[in-house]
Amino acid sequence: MILPETHFQALAEKALKEQLLTREECQTVLDCPDQRMLELLDATYKVRLHFCGKRVHLHMLINAKSGICPEDCHYCSQSKISTAQIERYPLVSLQKLLEGAQQAKAAHCLRYCIAISTRGATNREIDFIAHAVRRIKEEVEIAVCCTVGIITEEKARRLYEAGVEQLNHNLNTSERYYPEICSTHTYQDRVDTLQAARRAGLQLCSGAIFGQGESQDDIIDISLALRELAPQSIPVNFLLAIPGTPFAEKEALTPYDCLRILCLMRLVNPHQEIRVSAGREAHIRSLQPLALFAANSVFVSGYLTTEGQDYKDTWQMIQDLGFDIQKSHEESKHDAVAPH
Repeated sequence: MILPETHFQALAEKALKEQLLTREECQTVLDCPDQRMLELLDATYKVRLHFCGKRVHLHMLINAKSGICPEDCHYCSQSKISTAQIERYPLVSLQKLLEGAQQAKAAHCLRYCIAISTRGATNREIDFIAHAVRRIKEEVEIAVCCTVGIITEEKARRLYEAGVEQLNHNLNTSERYYPEICSTHTYQDRVDTLQAARRAGLQLCSGAIFGQGESQDDIIDISLALRELAPQSIPVNFLLAIPGTPFAEKEALTPYDCLRILCLMRLVNPHQEIRVSAGREAHIRSLQPLALFAANSVFVSGYLTTEGQDYKDTWQMIQDLGFDIQKSHEESKHDAVAPH
């Protein structure tokens, strides 16, 4: 059945009032016919514009320790069960982290993310990252996010005291589906880490990876779980089916599949920073600019073990859309329309 033309606008009106969509309404978004995608994007953009204005936050990631991970996450090229042909190395030098921060700043990135491959950072690794963040704060004016695996509140507090603003730890998929993507830790382990980070004073960055074989119910579940968690940032990743990983043969999402998911994430989490992240180049392809009618943030220049769109090409995409790059926290995140 084709929905009335006004239906997507009604969902946007609910989101503008910060009212939670029902599961049936979430399903409506995921069932949007291809020929109605522009209507859905138009409705979603009203919510994005209201809460986030026309600004886009850029983010750059450094893989500060690659491979050598004891976990069996099926999507990951760095896991213990992966045979993917990637670089494997211990912690990079302090100088390398400083250079990465300078490159992120030069690319007009709002935030620089330091990631390490691990089940959970050791005390030595936490000390090294904390020292590096202090140096970055002295030399480069940029926000810092870290992704360091499963950690305690005490370790999270040490990062916070060093100047880390945000901890990234993705929920990755629904609680129901989680055992299908990993057996060495649980969904609850991830929730516990996020709660510990919040108690330590850190803001949260937590999202999901789509295209791992999850159902539409799982997509709705994780969208609603993130609404309840209310992280400041929600990265929306699309599976990069890397040869040598258990998910190497997973079927790719279509560009419209990705756009529907991004629209759902915005309508369910209306004022969050929604970041279109890994896999955007491979899955959304030539329709990437449309993603920014739902998302207000984007990774540039690659991911953990894969390349990505160069930041200058991303600048051009944003400029062509008539959007603005937010270069500092001092700039208002709202050049939004007046409240209804």
